[in-house]
Amino acid sequence: MLKRLAAADDPARATAAAAARHTLTAESNIAAVRSIPHQVPARGAGTAFAPSLRRSVADALGLEELPGTVVRSEGQPPTSDPAVDETYDGLGATYRLFNDAFGHSSLDGAGRSLEATVHYGHDYDNAFWDGSRMVLGDGDGEVFQRFSKSLTVIGHELTHGLIQYTAQLTYQDQAGALNESVADVFGVLVEQKLLGQEAAEASWLVGAGLFTEQVGGQALRSLKAPGTAYDDDVLGKDPQPGTMDGYVSTTADNGGVHVNSGIPNHAFYLVAAALGGYAWERAGQIWFDTITERNFPPDATFAVFAGATITAAEKRYGAGAEETSAVQAAWKEVNVMV
Repeated sequence: MLKRLAAADDPARATAAAAARHTLTAESNIAAVRSIPHQVPARGAGTAFAPSLRRSVADALGLEELPGTVVRSEGQPPTSDPAVDETYDGLGATYRLFNDAFGHSSLDGAGRSLEATVHYGHDYDNAFWDGSRMVLGDGDGEVFQRFSKSLTVIGHELTHGLIQYTAQLTYQDQAGALNESVADVFGVLVEQKLLGQEAAEASWLVGAGLFTEQVGGQALRSLKAPGTAYDDDVLGKDPQPGTMDGYVSTTADNGGVHVNSGIPNHAFYLVAAALGGYAWERAGQIWFDTITERNFPPDATFAVFAGATITAAEKRYGAGAEETSAVQAAWKEVNVMV
C-alpha cells in the first residue's frame, strides 16, 4: 500500500506520497526487530509479586527519536491530547484481553510495563512495535489519520510484542505472514472484547477509521473477507487472498507477509464464525494455546501452524469436539493441507 502511495502523482495526495516515501525508509528496521527473540522472565517460587497493569505514554513531539517525553503514566487522568488518551486506553484494553481471557499478564506473562510513543515523526504513515514499545505516527492527513484512532492497530502492534515472548515467529515468508496474522487476530479480539461483541456482530476489520474521507476504503484488512478492505484509485485494490489459491509468491515485503496473512486470517474468522459467541473464548483460546506452546517452531509454515491449532484444540476440547472440527474445517476451506 505504501509503495503504491509513494509512487502516486495525484496533486491532491502529494503530501501523502511524500510521507509514504519517507515512511518506507524505516520499514526494513521495523521488520528486523519483529524477529528478535525475547525470553519470558522466570518467576521465582513463592514470590509475592502480583502482576498488574502498568502503562506509560510518551510524546515524540514530531521527532523520530525514542522514547520521547512521558506525558501520561498509570493512574493519571486523561490529557487534552486525543492521541495520548486513545493510546493509553488501547494499552489497557490489550492488557485486559490477554490477562482476563487467557490469564497472561501483559506481553511477557509476568506483568511487563506497556509503553508507547505517540506523535512520532512528521506526517508519519505507520505504527510499529520496535522491540520494546509501540510507536504511532499521526498520518499525513490526506490518506491516513492518526494511527491511535484504531484500537485494532494498537492491539495488533502490541501483539507483535507478545509474539516476541512466545512463538517468536520469523518475519519472513509464511512464518512472517503468520506473525502478521496472529497480530491481526488478537488486534480484532481486543476490540471485540472491549465492545462486548459476539463473532456474528463484529466487523472483523483491522484499521477501520484510519483512512480519510478521500480514500475509497473502510480499513487496512478484513479477516471476514480478505481482498475487500479498500479499493482506491491511488492505493489500488486490497490484494489479500483468502485461500491458498491466491497465494502470492514474491520477494517483496519479506516474502509477502502483509498480503498472504489474509489466508490464516480468514481461517481464524471461519473458526470463530462456526463456533459463534465471543470469539476470544474458544477460537481465540485455541490460537493463544498454539503460540504459547513450548518449542513452537519459529519458521512455521501455514501447514505446520494449522496442524498446531488442531492439536491445541484437541488438547483443550477433545479430538471429536465441535471446536476441533471447526478448526479442521476452516483450514480445509482456505486450502491449507495439514
